[in-house]
Amino acid sequence: MSRRYKSRAVSAKGVQVHKPKITRGLPVGSRINCADNTGAKKLGIIGVYGYKGRLRRIPSACVGDMIVVSVKKGNPELRKQVMPAIIIRQKKQFRRHDGTWIGFEDNAAILITPEGELRGTKINGPVAREAAELWPRVAGASSMII
Repeated sequence: MSRRYKSRAVSAKGVQVHKPKITRGLPVGSRINCADNTGAKKLGIIGVYGYKGRLRRIPSACVGDMIVVSVKKGNPELRKQVMPAIIIRQKKQFRRHDGTWIGFEDNAAILITPEGELRGTKINGPVAREAAELWPRVAGASSMII
Protein backbone atom coordinates (compact mmCIF):
# COMPACT_ATOMS: atom_id res chain seq x y z
CA MET A 1 0.00 0.00 0.00
CA SER A 2 1.64 3.20 -1.10
CA ARG A 3 0.48 6.67 -0.26
CA ARG A 4 1.07 9.67 -2.42
CA TYR A 5 1.93 12.89 -0.70
CA LYS A 6 1.98 16.36 -2.16
CA SER A 7 5.50 17.59 -2.54
CA ARG A 8 6.46 20.62 -0.48
CA ALA A 9 7.06 22.71 -3.61
CA VAL A 10 3.52 22.18 -4.85
CA SER A 11 1.80 22.92 -1.54
CA ALA A 12 4.03 25.82 -0.44
CA LYS A 13 2.65 29.32 -0.81
CA GLY A 14 4.36 31.67 -3.20
CA VAL A 15 5.75 29.01 -5.54
CA GLN A 16 4.38 30.06 -8.91
CA VAL A 17 7.01 29.21 -11.50
CA HIS A 18 8.62 25.86 -12.23
CA LYS A 19 12.38 26.40 -12.40
CA PRO A 20 14.03 24.48 -15.24
CA LYS A 21 16.64 21.87 -14.35
CA ILE A 22 20.06 23.46 -14.83
CA THR A 23 23.42 21.87 -14.12
CA ARG A 24 24.67 23.18 -10.79
CA GLY A 25 28.16 24.46 -11.49
CA LEU A 26 28.94 26.64 -8.45
CA PRO A 27 29.53 24.84 -5.13
CA VAL A 28 29.82 26.57 -1.77
CA GLY A 29 33.30 28.11 -1.50
CA SER A 30 33.45 29.32 -5.11
CA ARG A 31 34.73 32.82 -5.85
CA ILE A 32 32.69 34.69 -8.43
CA ASN A 33 32.62 38.16 -9.98
CA CYS A 34 30.15 40.84 -8.98
CA ALA A 35 28.44 42.16 -12.12
CA ASP A 36 26.73 45.27 -10.75
CA ASN A 37 27.80 48.77 -9.76
CA THR A 38 27.62 48.40 -5.96
CA GLY A 39 31.39 48.57 -5.48
CA ALA A 40 31.97 44.87 -4.79
CA LYS A 41 34.40 43.06 -7.11
CA LYS A 42 34.72 39.45 -5.88
CA LEU A 43 32.16 37.41 -3.97
CA GLY A 44 32.49 34.12 -2.10
CA ILE A 45 29.53 31.73 -1.98
CA ILE A 46 28.70 30.65 1.57
CA GLY A 47 25.20 29.24 1.14
CA VAL A 48 22.36 28.43 -1.27
CA TYR A 49 18.76 29.36 -0.48
CA GLY A 50 16.30 26.48 -0.78
CA TYR A 51 18.94 23.81 -1.39
CA LYS A 52 17.87 20.39 -0.17
CA GLY A 53 20.72 17.97 -0.49
CA ARG A 54 22.17 14.78 0.83
CA LEU A 55 24.33 14.21 3.90
CA ARG A 56 27.90 15.44 3.32
CA ARG A 57 27.15 16.67 -0.20
CA ILE A 58 28.41 20.21 -0.77
CA PRO A 59 25.53 22.55 -1.68
CA SER A 60 25.84 24.05 -5.13
CA ALA A 61 23.99 26.65 -7.18
CA CYS A 62 23.20 27.46 -10.80
CA VAL A 63 21.94 30.33 -12.93
CA GLY A 64 18.89 31.99 -11.38
CA ASP A 65 19.52 30.72 -7.85
CA MET A 66 19.49 32.99 -4.83
CA ILE A 67 22.65 32.52 -2.78
CA VAL A 68 24.30 33.90 0.36
CA VAL A 69 27.63 35.58 -0.37
CA SER A 70 30.43 37.32 1.45
CA VAL A 71 32.14 40.24 -0.28
CA LYS A 72 35.83 39.31 -0.62
CA LYS A 73 37.11 42.26 -2.67
CA GLY A 74 35.69 45.73 -3.12
CA ASN A 75 34.78 48.84 -1.15
CA PRO A 76 35.96 48.74 2.49
CA GLU A 77 32.40 49.33 3.79
CA LEU A 78 31.11 46.33 1.78
CA ARG A 79 33.96 43.93 2.56
CA LYS A 80 33.25 41.07 5.00
CA GLN A 81 29.50 41.74 4.75
CA VAL A 82 27.15 38.80 4.31
CA MET A 83 24.28 39.44 1.90
CA PRO A 84 22.04 37.68 -0.63
CA ALA A 85 22.83 37.59 -4.35
CA ILE A 86 21.48 36.14 -7.60
CA ILE A 87 23.64 34.18 -10.05
CA ILE A 88 23.33 35.58 -13.59
CA ARG A 89 26.16 33.71 -15.41
CA GLN A 90 28.02 30.41 -14.99
CA LYS A 91 30.93 28.85 -16.84
CA LYS A 92 29.62 25.31 -16.56
CA GLN A 93 27.55 24.54 -19.64
CA PHE A 94 23.88 23.75 -19.21
CA ARG A 95 21.25 22.55 -21.64
CA ARG A 96 18.26 24.65 -22.57
CA HIS A 97 14.82 23.25 -23.30
CA ASP A 98 15.27 23.71 -27.07
CA GLY A 99 18.38 21.50 -27.03
CA THR A 100 21.09 24.19 -27.20
CA TRP A 101 23.96 24.24 -24.74
CA ILE A 102 25.12 27.51 -23.23
CA GLY A 103 28.07 28.49 -21.04
CA PHE A 104 29.53 31.91 -20.26
CA GLU A 105 33.11 33.17 -20.00
CA ASP A 106 32.89 33.76 -16.25
CA ASN A 107 30.79 33.15 -13.17
CA ALA A 108 28.94 36.26 -12.01
CA ALA A 109 26.27 37.36 -9.56
CA ILE A 110 24.53 40.57 -8.53
CA LEU A 111 23.86 41.73 -4.98
CA ILE A 112 20.30 42.19 -3.72
CA THR A 113 18.66 43.31 -0.49
CA PRO A 114 16.96 40.78 1.82
CA GLU A 115 13.60 41.97 0.42
CA GLY A 116 14.64 41.12 -3.16
CA GLU A 117 15.44 44.62 -4.49
CA LEU A 118 18.61 45.20 -6.51
CA ARG A 119 21.41 46.98 -4.60
CA GLY A 120 22.95 48.37 -7.78
CA THR A 121 21.37 50.25 -10.65
CA LYS A 122 23.23 48.71 -13.58
CA ILE A 123 24.29 45.17 -14.57
CA ASN A 124 27.51 44.74 -16.52
CA GLY A 125 27.73 42.06 -19.21
CA PRO A 126 25.19 39.52 -20.41
CA VAL A 127 22.52 37.91 -18.25
CA ALA A 128 21.24 34.35 -18.78
CA ARG A 129 17.63 34.20 -19.96
CA GLU A 130 16.79 31.75 -17.15
CA ALA A 131 17.78 34.30 -14.49
CA ALA A 132 15.89 37.09 -16.27
CA GLU A 133 12.70 35.00 -16.43
CA LEU A 134 12.81 34.14 -12.73
CA TRP A 135 13.74 37.67 -11.56
CA PRO A 136 11.90 40.45 -13.47
CA ARG A 137 13.90 43.20 -11.74
CA VAL A 138 17.11 41.65 -13.07
CA ALA A 139 15.65 41.67 -16.58
CA GLY A 140 14.77 45.35 -16.25
CA ALA A 141 18.25 46.41 -15.14
CA SER A 142 20.20 44.27 -17.62
CA SER A 143 21.40 45.60 -20.95
CA MET A 144 21.85 42.21 -22.66
CA ILE A 145 19.88 38.99 -22.14
CA ILE A 146 21.20 35.82 -23.79
